[in-house]
Amino acid sequence: MSHPPSWPVAQETHGQETHAQQTLRLIGPDPQNWVPKRAGVDHNVAIVGGGQSGTAFAFALRRAGIGEVTVIDGAPDPANAGVWMTRARMNKLRTPKAVPGPELGLPGLSFQAWFEAHQGTQAYAALDRIPRIDWAAYLSWLRETLAIPVRYGTRLRRIEPHADYFRLHLEVDGKAVVETTRKIILANGVGGGGGANIPGVLAQLPTSRYAHTSQHIDFTALRGKSVAVIGAAASAFDAAGVALESGARDVHLFARRASIAALPVIRLRVYPGAYDNYYSLPDEFRWRQAMRFRDAGSTPPVDAIERAVKFPNFHLHLASTWQSAATENDRIVAETRDGIFHFDFAIAGTGYFVDPEARPELSGFAREIARWRDRYTPRAGEEDDALGAYPYLGAAHEYLEWTPGRAPYLKDIHVFNPTGFVSHGLPIGDILSFKRDIPAIVARISRDLFFADLDAHDQRINAEIAPDFGPDLYATAIWTASRQAAE
Repeated sequence: MSHPPSWPVAQETHGQETHAQQTLRLIGPDPQNWVPKRAGVDHNVAIVGGGQSGTAFAFALRRAGIGEVTVIDGAPDPANAGVWMTRARMNKLRTPKAVPGPELGLPGLSFQAWFEAHQGTQAYAALDRIPRIDWAAYLSWLRETLAIPVRYGTRLRRIEPHADYFRLHLEVDGKAVVETTRKIILANGVGGGGGANIPGVLAQLPTSRYAHTSQHIDFTALRGKSVAVIGAAASAFDAAGVALESGARDVHLFARRASIAALPVIRLRVYPGAYDNYYSLPDEFRWRQAMRFRDAGSTPPVDAIERAVKFPNFHLHLASTWQSAATENDRIVAETRDGIFHFDFAIAGTGYFVDPEARPELSGFAREIARWRDRYTPRAGEEDDALGAYPYLGAAHEYLEWTPGRAPYLKDIHVFNPTGFVSHGLPIGDILSFKRDIPAIVARISRDLFFADLDAHDQRINAEIAPDFGPDLYATAIWTASRQAAE
């Protein structure tokens, strides 16, 4: 298995391995799989995505006694899976270093325990946030330590509801394969609910002239080139920083906002009372918080901004959107509020859109999924078509039906990606959401699977078993009147 370069397997210390193994020993063996086997069904749960979320879910399901779980990932191998060694370009994670994560409450499996075993307690204390490369190495170690099998080179093409389970149409190493499962967890990242948001002004250009931050970008090819970055969130500043570090002649970043300064939005991340109980809030409250966040936008961390502004050839355009763009002599000619500019390449750090109908795997039933626009009517002036397109999820992040009774299978698809933003608040699908959401989703899956086979469980619970002992064990101690008289 491949590992990020900064932490080869050979550097793993005996002490850390002992600590992790001791943790697993102390929690006891994994429960046996209690879910009855059903004819024609390959898996009880299929997890789509083998990154940090898929690893955590697989471990949590195993500890819940739910077997026959498969984890699939379209990447060809671990080195190219997930975002941390591919599309993520930050130097440090955005989240605080001490936030509970995929260790699921087991300190011996935490990033802190892993890092301190390698670098010591003082080195961990000196960290302000977790370096991205170290986080990737930790996740690789965690997956191996927990023995989570991920089926790489396995891409989900289509979900087909069938009887009381799903048929998964997969592409496995280039070949079409069909497997079946009772439950699905979509742990497929930021684009899993729709796709990359490409501004219309860029979409009309040749695709060789631009890329979204979610795509592979050959930054070495931008050496000596003039680069435009559209967007002002963290991914945009990260891309600008990498382009400058790669030798771009100049980088111009265009922001729709008049300021990049942090704006006052609800601090759900550090407010457990709000975050833990978010789903129970009235729809009106949740809608307004979603609007508030969208209006404020995502603010990049200080180090992402510092990374770019230290270069004299970095230029920041505030409150400046592109009005038009065209190609001329193989270059981009962009008309902006600040004037006309010529670029060799443009990068869109413009986030993602949400629309289940845009996902091929959901295409057969996407119209049956309830959206926020179906369940909530905003007040005048608070309409938002983009937020209205988000699915209206249930308490365990399950899809709900637009028309009750017409697509009952939707409750068996659980969504663990930013698609849950309006229903469950920020963040969904990243480290900060593990503590709250993974136990809730696993508990619902356990309940659903148990009650679906209640007759079988009833027979198992009430089946007669051989007693551990007979009355001879305590016969000599039974009190009787004749015994008392004899004494």
